[in-house]
Amino acid sequence: MERWRTARADTDDSLPLALASKGTRGTVIDAVNDAAREGGAKAGQKLTDARAICPDLIIEPSDTEGDADWLARLGLWTQRWSPWTAVDGTDGLLLDSTGVSHLFGGEPAMLGDIQRRFDDLGFTSRIAMAPTIGCAWALAHFGERDRMIASSDTLDTMLAPLPVASLRIDSDDVLLLRRLGLKTVGALADIPIVSLARRFREKEESRTNPLHRLEQARGRIEEVVEPLIPQTLYRAAKRVAEPVLYVAILKPILADLAEKLCRKLETAQRGLRRMRFEAFRVDGHIAVLAAETAAVVRTPDHICRLFAERLETLDAGFGFDAFALTALWHEAMPAHQKGLEDDEAEGLSPPHLIDRLSARIGARNVRRPIAYPSHIPERSVVWRPALEQNPPISTLGPERKRPIRLFDHPEPITVIYATPEGPPKRFRWRRKLHDVVKVEGPERIAPEWWRERSTVRLRDYYQIEDEEGRRYWIYRNGLTDDGRGGSPDWFLHGLFA
Repeated sequence: MERWRTARADTDDSLPLALASKGTRGTVIDAVNDAAREGGAKAGQKLTDARAICPDLIIEPSDTEGDADWLARLGLWTQRWSPWTAVDGTDGLLLDSTGVSHLFGGEPAMLGDIQRRFDDLGFTSRIAMAPTIGCAWALAHFGERDRMIASSDTLDTMLAPLPVASLRIDSDDVLLLRRLGLKTVGALADIPIVSLARRFREKEESRTNPLHRLEQARGRIEEVVEPLIPQTLYRAAKRVAEPVLYVAILKPILADLAEKLCRKLETAQRGLRRMRFEAFRVDGHIAVLAAETAAVVRTPDHICRLFAERLETLDAGFGFDAFALTALWHEAMPAHQKGLEDDEAEGLSPPHLIDRLSARIGARNVRRPIAYPSHIPERSVVWRPALEQNPPISTLGPERKRPIRLFDHPEPITVIYATPEGPPKRFRWRRKLHDVVKVEGPERIAPEWWRERSTVRLRDYYQIEDEEGRRYWIYRNGLTDDGRGGSPDWFLHGLFA
């Protein structure tokens, strides 16, 4: 609306005015001036509803394409404060202020300068600075002041009183959370994540998942935004005089490209995480191989090994006459000084081993255990692809002593003699009889009521030692007369030694 008024200085602001555009449900109001807002019209209304509330409403067509182009140009203009800027929706801009605020006299002075320059242009602005994109967006749209600054220490405190709509979620989810009594971000953050995960399971992969948005705003999940000016592209290319038909010739070409690319990355102090090898055929076909690493790398030999075994899968046809190796994902990697003798360490580092195994047998077949927020032992760890980045997850409650080997599924045991509500004195497991000589416990673990049926029974875990010195982790499933089944069952869940 302010852009429309700037282009029409003779507009009478005392008359109610709205900008509208045609949508799938008819004509919809996109923006209103102050007079229209006082008359009851608001953005997002249907035109018929707005006219019913404000009969004198004047309608002008929206210029959505012009607004988007103007916002992008405004994003380039704001690079006077930051080299990294991006457009956020239809009315916002993102600036990465990392390491630049001191050039303007500090963070408060920088925000003041930004607001003064927008005022000079004739535009109203609300500005917030925070460690995360989600927090900055929430404070700018729902904060109590026009300029707000949050730090890592005050992030959660400043987010807590804001409405759940500040998490950038769908209106249906906002309504659902309000019906559940979760009206603020603080109220939502106080609920254990796993308690709400089931309700939003169908939106687990969606970026508008309230739990995902909450973790992004709190800085526990990284959020990636494409800037207006992309990052520097690191690429090495090579042409050959005669078409290449044999894999044996591709290997030295790949080694040369890897050497050139690593030199460029070393100059910029960057390292590879994901790369793409392209072989251009004389008939126009492009053969592509991609690889990803578990950690940043800048070693030509290691890069070549990731592609070496898959070069034979390329169809040369009438031959390749051009090649390229591109860094699709790169991160900061400072120069590392080697030892005085300039020797590489012997053996293969774990990240390099993961990279080679993933390239050889597939990234989905090389997995690692990741902590999962569940107090049920068999659910406390999940397996994820080793190359996949997983956010750190804090465990629930204090750290407990767990067996060296934990079974994926508890194995039933036959109790020969048990004390009332206590551990067994003798049990049979895998057809062998064990006499219990030492016991520690119990540790009671209740079922997860938010994901299990009401008939699931609680568990009492015991650490026991038999006459041969072997130590086991067993539990009794349920209690006598607990109303959830018959007599309790016994299971062996892990081995300590």
